[in-house]
Formats: sequence, structure tokens, C-alpha cells
Amino acid sequence: MPKSFHEKLINLLKTAPRFVDEEGELVKAAVIDQAWKIDHDLVRLLLREPDIKAKFFDEVERHWVFNTNTFIDYISDKNFLANSYTRFRNKIGLNIEDKFLPERGEVSLVWPYKDCVLEGGQTKEEEKRKEIFFNEILAQDEIDRLFDPKVLTRWKRHTIDGGQELTEIKRDENGIIQENLLIKGNNLLALHTLKQQFRGKVKLIYIDPPYNTGSDSFGYNDNFNHSSWLTFMKNRLEVARELLRDDGVIFIHIDDQEMHYLKLVVDGIFGRDNFIATVPRKTRSGKSDVPYKLSQDFDWMLMYTKNALKTDALFGRSIARKYHKTPDFPNDEWRLTDLTTQRTIYERPNSNFILVNPRNGQEFPVNPNRCWGVTKDSVDEYLRKGKIVFPGDYDFHDLKRPAMRVFKSEDMGKKAYVSSDFLNQAMDELLKSMVNRKGTDEIVELFGEKVFAYPKNEGLIERIIEYTTEEGDTVLDFHVGSGTTAAVAHKMNRQWIAVEQMDYAETITMERLKKVVGKKVEAEGKLIEEIDYDTGGISESVNWQGGGDFIYCELMPYNQAFMDKIQAAQSSETLVALWRGIAENSFLNWYANAEIPEDAVKDFIKIGKGENGLEKQKKLLMGLLDKNQLYVNLSEIEDADFGVSEGDKALNRAFYDDAS
Repeated sequence: MPKSFHEKLINLLKTAPRFVDEEGELVKAAVIDQAWKIDHDLVRLLLREPDIKAKFFDEVERHWVFNTNTFIDYISDKNFLANSYTRFRNKIGLNIEDKFLPERGEVSLVWPYKDCVLEGGQTKEEEKRKEIFFNEILAQDEIDRLFDPKVLTRWKRHTIDGGQELTEIKRDENGIIQENLLIKGNNLLALHTLKQQFRGKVKLIYIDPPYNTGSDSFGYNDNFNHSSWLTFMKNRLEVARELLRDDGVIFIHIDDQEMHYLKLVVDGIFGRDNFIATVPRKTRSGKSDVPYKLSQDFDWMLMYTKNALKTDALFGRSIARKYHKTPDFPNDEWRLTDLTTQRTIYERPNSNFILVNPRNGQEFPVNPNRCWGVTKDSVDEYLRKGKIVFPGDYDFHDLKRPAMRVFKSEDMGKKAYVSSDFLNQAMDELLKSMVNRKGTDEIVELFGEKVFAYPKNEGLIERIIEYTTEEGDTVLDFHVGSGTTAAVAHKMNRQWIAVEQMDYAETITMERLKKVVGKKVEAEGKLIEEIDYDTGGISESVNWQGGGDFIYCELMPYNQAFMDKIQAAQSSETLVALWRGIAENSFLNWYANAEIPEDAVKDFIKIGKGENGLEKQKKLLMGLLDKNQLYVNLSEIEDADFGVSEGDKALNRAFYDDAS
């Protein structure tokens, strides 16, 4: 008898071990959970059967698109897997979007404005902005326009010869951009601008975002500060995930204020299976004047990967090992390692035996709290290959028990395992060698004064980059602040992309990176020029000598230019003049009147004479501007109203690679 569609689908799903229980029965919740994630293995499984493929996939331009909702609705139906007992049972319980919690298999964090986009256009730390929350359904057109790639302007390449006009954008043989980039502008919009060229190309993302403590730079929507912060983070992490490689890693630096909420948000974006670890970082020694007399001396980093590649290649560290070169193995050096494992003889009874040295008959019983790393069946093969070294085989006076020989050729490409406490261990090592400095000390050494609050020290970022990347990999920081991540990545020969929207992007971040690159100077009494470069931070430990280059550019402002002028204004007269310019030359909100009646001007001036008048006037004018047109969209690059220069047009074509 031919199988029904139901039976065929159930039998197909049962071929995947992760979808069945110990009794071989299909677990609907497991299937539905993977369907929500559009799991690639599940999709490939469903595409095997033509009739199943026809029901759950739509053909669009010769591509098959998985209809997730249709599949989940079908699997969730009470008659699917129904039998004489379950067919007539009514389900009662908590549900989200008409799906019961056991069917979703997840914990959901819900907050006001979760389904919205918050641009977060703050450019000054003291600036407070009441911005629009664009709903993902109701304001899809506005969001699409907001996320359009932007025109980039003010291009400059910085080298040891100083700032130079940009003439080309370097790419590798595969057409991938090979430039270090410092971009000034809103980081959400900058990430969407980078998406086309760097999707799936970034190996490491490190961010140190505002912690939402009330005293940091997060200054949006006081009435909804917690939910605003979560929306702010969610928007940026969603696009950041698109930029990450499958084997990439993201570190999100955070303190206790929002860390546990943030983890649930990131679980929803990257997937709970892609969580690697919560890495602690000791920030200070305890002090007494703290709430409850309990000093919180740590902050944290959430670590995620993109595609749950639980391999040795994902995370680890390269270490210098001592190898021996001996006449019996002339073509391969070797080292010794422990021949026992942490598993006990009760767990591996076949590894519980007396190991005999075939050269002299000396016997070595196994440690009863451990077991041999070889089995009784395999020991002869290990001995034949010379993989086991006994005391007395070589002039190793400290070798008391048999050890495993590991050849250098076997170590090639392997990395050592790392404790999740690696940052604190690394910092202890650095302190002992007097290399580590506090981030503030490094900034003071560079600039002669404290120009940035709470910068991360270079040693911290060095360890993160060392343990997660190789030379030539791409590192991204879209809350780059004073530029520590970019500075360290540059010194360690990684490609880097840094985004900063605050006004100090030029005065602090760029200036720091110029110091890292260095500049040519005439050395007294010498015939050749020398390079004056940043010798602080990790420079000595990585033997940094200056050099390299980077490109600086900005998202091209339009209404943002008026926002900046409004913020900088010191008088009502200046604001009135700006108002007239705004009415003639900017994009206004749909409800704003382009004409300026004189009565309105008089009322405006009157407001300025009241308490906090200047600030009230500024808010009134900023309210007129369309926040969706702060920057010029790439699609409008030829519009004469925006005045994009021919040089900028050419560089944007080179960056976005029109030829592709």
C-alpha cells in the first residue's frame, strides 16, 4: 500500500537522529526549533522527496525557497502524529504567536519596541535624542530607505608620508577589498553600507558598546532607556552577524547592568547553539564603598560564533614549543607530552594494563586515578612507530614515567587549548613582564593628556586577536572609540574595519591610528629618513616598527550637517538663520511647513528668551528634519540636489564595485 504524505514526511524526518527520542519516536519540538532557524541540514533533507519539496518550497527564478510558515504550521497541527489518544486532546498552555512553548523550544525575551529600528544618531556623548522607533511592519519603506548603502565622502589615505588623495581601492585576486578602513558615521547605517562588500568576510568582531549605566554615552529616550538599549543592540547585532564568517567569532564587552538580558537577545540572533562562552575580565581590586558591601570587580565578554563550528580551528592560541632533534628521527623534530588521560581506568578498562619497556623489561603500572592514553590493543603499534618514550631512552633526567612522543609535523596548524579565564591569565603574564599598561596610560602617552574615558588597553585586545585570528584576517569594531582594536589589529598585521559615529572620530581615533602608522622624519646626522611611530602598548611585544596605511572616509551627511550646525549654535539669531537654510535646502518631515511666517519667527525668538530657551529652540528645529535623510543614499548619488563631486562618485563606484 502506498505511503501517505504524512507517513512519508514522518519517516523522512526520522532519518535524522537529532529529531527522534530514545524510543525512536519523532520529537516535533526539535523539528520546529530547527525550522525556525531555517537549518540547512533540515532544508536539504526536505528537498530529497519531490512531493515534500513541492509542498514546502516555492520556486522563484529557478531557485527553491523554503516556506517556513507552511512547514511549521503543518508540523504543529494537532493531527500531525495524532493517534487514537492524542487526536482528541485539547492543548492548554502558554504560547507565543499561536505556537506553544514546547513547540518553539526557546525562551523569548520581549520588550517594548522589540520589533522596531532605532537609528541612534547621537554624535556627542552629552547629546540626548528623542528618536523615532521605525516599526518593522508599519514602516518597512522607511527602514529600507534607512538601510540603503550610503554615499561615502572625504576619502583620504594615511601613510608614513602623511595624508594622500585616494586614487584606488585595493582588492585581492578574488575582488575582495584589502584596505584598512576608518569610517565616521552612524554605526548602524555604516554596517549596512559595508554589507554588500564584506558579507561573510569578517573573522573577528569585537565591540565595547555603551553599557546603559546612566553615566556612559548611551543617551537615547530616557523614558524607555532599558528597552531602547536592547533595541539599539539588536538592530546592530543582526547586521553584524551577516558580516561574520561562518567560522568567525564575536566578542561583546558588557557589565552586569544588561549582560543577562543581552545574552537572551544574542541567543535569538546568533542561535543558542552558537554560544561559546562568557569570558570574565578583572577590572579592579575590591573596594569598600559599594552597595551591599560586595564589590563587583569583573566585567564580561559574551562570545558567539556564527555556525557552531566546534573545531580546534575556531579558537585557540599558538605557542612556542621546545622540540628535540635526534639521530633516530633525522627528518622530524619532536616533543614529549603526557601519556595518560584524565579519564579513569573504570571508564576505559582496556587502558588499564602494565606498560613494559621492551628494551629492558621495566614495568610501569597505570596511575589508578587516570588511565593510559593508548589501549592494550594499540600499544604495540605505538611502540613500533616510536611514539612512546621511556625513562633512560634519552638524557632526560626529569623523565620518571613513559611519555608520548609528538612530532613537529603533527603539530603543524594546531593550536593550544585556552581557559575561559585566558584574559586574566594573559594580563598576569603581561604585568610580570612590565609590558601591560592601563588603557588610560596608553592614551596619555600618545596624546599627552587623558582625551578619552575608559579606553581598553592594547594587551587585552592583543590576546583576543591572537587567539581567534591569523595574519591577514579581517577584524571589525563598530564601537571603536579611541581606536584600540584598530591599533592592535594594525600592529598584528590584520586587516581592520573601524566605525565611530562620535565627533572624536577625527580628533582622537584617526589621530591615534596615524601615530600607529607613523611618519617619516629626518634624523639628525643620518642620511636616510626614519619613521616616528607609536612605541607604546603592544609595540615592543610584537616588534612593531611602523608602516602600513589606512583609508578614512565618512558617510556623506545631508540633514546630519544641519543637525551638527544646530547643536553648535550659540544664539537664537544663529538658529533663525539656520531655520531659513533648512527650509530651503533640507529634507523636512512630512508635517513640517517649508514656509516661515514672520509670526512663527517671533514666537521662536520668544521661546529662546525663556528658561533653557536655546535648548528648546534646538529641539524644535531638529524636529523639523527628516531623520531618514541624515545621510545621502547611494541610489541618489547622481541627484544634483546632493552635490556629490565627480571624485566621490568615482571612489564610490570603486568601493561598491559597479562592475560586479
